[in-house]
Amino acid sequence: MPDARWTAEMVFSSNIFLFVFLPAFLGVYCLSPARWRNAWIVVGSYAFYAWWRLDFLALFVLVTVVNYAVGRRIHAAHVDQAPRRARNWMLAGVIADLSVLGYFKYANFGVDSFNLMLTSAGVAPFHLADVVLPIGISFYTFQAVSYVIDVYRRDTPPADNPIDFAAFIALFPQLIAGPVLRYKDLAPQLRHRPLSGDLFGEGVARFMQGFIKKVLIADSVAPLADAGFALQDPSMADAWLTTLAYTVQLYFDFSGYTDMAIGLGLMMGFRFIENFRQPYVAQSITEFWRRWHISLSTWLKDYLYISLGGNRRGRLRTYVNLLLTMVLGGLWHGANWTFVAWGAWHGAILAVERALGVDGRPAGFRPLRWALTLLFVMLGWVAFRAESLADAGRIYAALFGLGPTGLSPAYVAAISQFNLALLGLGVAVLVIGGAGDRLAAQAAAPVRHRRLMRWSAALALPVFVAAVLKLSADAYSPFLYFQF
Repeated sequence: MPDARWTAEMVFSSNIFLFVFLPAFLGVYCLSPARWRNAWIVVGSYAFYAWWRLDFLALFVLVTVVNYAVGRRIHAAHVDQAPRRARNWMLAGVIADLSVLGYFKYANFGVDSFNLMLTSAGVAPFHLADVVLPIGISFYTFQAVSYVIDVYRRDTPPADNPIDFAAFIALFPQLIAGPVLRYKDLAPQLRHRPLSGDLFGEGVARFMQGFIKKVLIADSVAPLADAGFALQDPSMADAWLTTLAYTVQLYFDFSGYTDMAIGLGLMMGFRFIENFRQPYVAQSITEFWRRWHISLSTWLKDYLYISLGGNRRGRLRTYVNLLLTMVLGGLWHGANWTFVAWGAWHGAILAVERALGVDGRPAGFRPLRWALTLLFVMLGWVAFRAESLADAGRIYAALFGLGPTGLSPAYVAAISQFNLALLGLGVAVLVIGGAGDRLAAQAAAPVRHRRLMRWSAALALPVFVAAVLKLSADAYSPFLYFQF
């Protein structure tokens, strides 16, 4: 039987990607004439996606073709000075994209919730075959929606070349888990982008940085979180250690993926937007969302919050819009009431902070505000990680002392000193990174960052090799955000 580490999904932290796909792709890409590179991106990205499931590649291509055509129709309506026709095409494109996302992501959730009501009323439930969720669908449909709306708003001209547009949608470094890119930001780079040794080296350094964060820290801390959430009767110490571990794991897993995506983009001549900026040093939830998953939070603001009316319709409506935006943002992460609760938690805090006039860009550092914000974030991660609201409730009860206090024998037996040591390393990295962010002189930061990346490439090489060896020894471990 083939080794599962070579036949599982082709994620960035897999042997098949590191030793087969990536060298082959970059070799052909760098040797190809510039005019053929976008076509090669499409071929390579479709192969990357089809490695998971060939049949869902057809859906992916269909979404690409439909949105390219809709963009052209909207532009034609603008040229003909037919605003109603342009609006109708925009709505048709958005509805089509959201229908695809809604069916594959929420059909099971809707049927299960409806059946729960039926059974509560004593009525027999009906059955629907489980709908398989295509990986990356949350990200590529959002990119398609933003393209259609931007063309309608005249923020960008439509794509002239279908190959360029297909490359934008399919670009494999960000295809599965973001960052959520926008065509208007990437269009100039699709037409022309430089390839240089410096840029490639910067990309390699960034990729290794992300790989180390994922394989060495996130995967090593994961057993602490998994074991804690599996406990039926966690103690207070179990619950706090579990919550801290998941807080560290999620950041290093997701930001590690983003670093690898940005690094791969640099190797190909692209510069993607940054998606994380030391979020755990935030001093309010408002500031947190300016530092965590930046591409998604700005997408939600530009295409959902503002479309709902933003802050233009009075205070009460502003609070409602904030809450609704975050609830839908939570639901975007997954079809589960836990994500709804997590989104509502953040939306409610954002509304309270707006009412209190909390500054989302503080100049100084206030330890109490920082500690309170981090506490709010960690409490939110409990709902985000739990399988159900009942599971989350069990952890919350333990966090607030409704049970034993010390570490339970079951939890101690499930974790190791290695897990704890890597958790300590992760916390230390967060503290150092957060302190550096607060102390950085902004004017010199970009230059210093590039110098740091060059030096870190040499320093990180032995750690990267160790992480590769660990990857080869461990079981397959996908990124947390792949499930979204």
